[in-house]
Amino acid sequence: MRYSGWEVIRQGLTGNRGWTAKWRTPEPKPAYDALVIGGGGHGLATAYYLARTHGMTNIAVLEKGALGQGNIGRNTTIVRANYLLPGNSEFYSHSLKLWEGLEAELNYNVMHSQRGIINLCHSDSQRDAFARRGNAMINQGDDAILLDRAGVERILPYLDFENTRFPIYGGLYHPRGGTARHDAVAWGYARAADRLGVDLIQNCEVTGFTTRNGAVTGVETTRGPILAPKVGMVVAGRSGQLAARAGLRLPIESHVLQAFVTEGLKPVLDHVVTYGRGHFYISQSDKGGLVFGGDLDFYASYAQRGNLPMAEHVMEAAMTLMPMIGKAKVLRSWGGIMDMTPDGSPIIDRTPIEGLYLDAGWCYGGFKAVPASGWCMAHLMATDQPHEVAARYRLDRFETGHLIDEEATGSQHNLH
Repeated sequence: MRYSGWEVIRQGLTGNRGWTAKWRTPEPKPAYDALVIGGGGHGLATAYYLARTHGMTNIAVLEKGALGQGNIGRNTTIVRANYLLPGNSEFYSHSLKLWEGLEAELNYNVMHSQRGIINLCHSDSQRDAFARRGNAMINQGDDAILLDRAGVERILPYLDFENTRFPIYGGLYHPRGGTARHDAVAWGYARAADRLGVDLIQNCEVTGFTTRNGAVTGVETTRGPILAPKVGMVVAGRSGQLAARAGLRLPIESHVLQAFVTEGLKPVLDHVVTYGRGHFYISQSDKGGLVFGGDLDFYASYAQRGNLPMAEHVMEAAMTLMPMIGKAKVLRSWGGIMDMTPDGSPIIDRTPIEGLYLDAGWCYGGFKAVPASGWCMAHLMATDQPHEVAARYRLDRFETGHLIDEEATGSQHNLH
């Protein structure tokens, strides 16, 4: 079924009884041309682009639970391309371009809203750093506007500009940034991949790998062995655990990142706003809830719930920036398992095992990277060559020292 406004009207007038399932629930075949482990946004995007761009339709996505129940549904939905350094700059620029055509591409409403992102600065040095970042963004072909204090105050008059410790000096405005509906992104890619013949196998956990002469030949799963000459690992915070089953030790630590949402409120926040001195970010959902988050919990964990001290830290940052938020009731919180690399940048590369590919280490930036991550991982698996916009995301950079230290926001293994 192709979605359209007329179809929505027709279904509404007939009791919505004509909608069909978004994707099939097939049994796994004994063998495929390629397997993608992980049914989140990155894995589903990889499978879709393998089928759509590279014509590989005899493939399957293996998900240990239900599609879209991992980090793709446990984030703060921010989409942006405001990176500074070569390697990240061109990658996220490419991803944003894919976002802008995604709904037409998938024939699915992912609720992509380019409402703009404003990164606040609170010192002369931070303002200078944002000016440099903005120039790098413009040189890359993206948009950036450096705002002085008065410019920020015209757009965000409700902030605490006279904060004694961290007064607001200005901000970097990225108009094409914004948000999208995280669940809808997973559903859209899943539906589109299924229509191209990709098998989406749920409740199928990978328990091991089979190899011969140093090359992967397939996987062991809770639903039996499945053969394939190419296997992609796209499992976010579980990357270290899964790679260990193949005999690989990755430069990744898994940490919990919490997020929060308030009760529904009248429209008050038109943009995404980040607090430069408090690592706090906030936007308002279409339902009216204020969605916000902050720092990692700062200890290795696979729990998806977080801890109270970090929740208190995030609430303090919220009150410092927007005192009015203290009147809102927090409805719920949740945690996502972040796969943190030492330099805070991802890995899209072949592993030492022939036919085994890795897409991991997304740290804080996984959601906004979904389209380009899938695009580049599909290119890698189909051609055995890295895509040009992901050429610096090599696994061996942690051995050679060619790191992409964007903000030093990765894990520090020397401290653990």
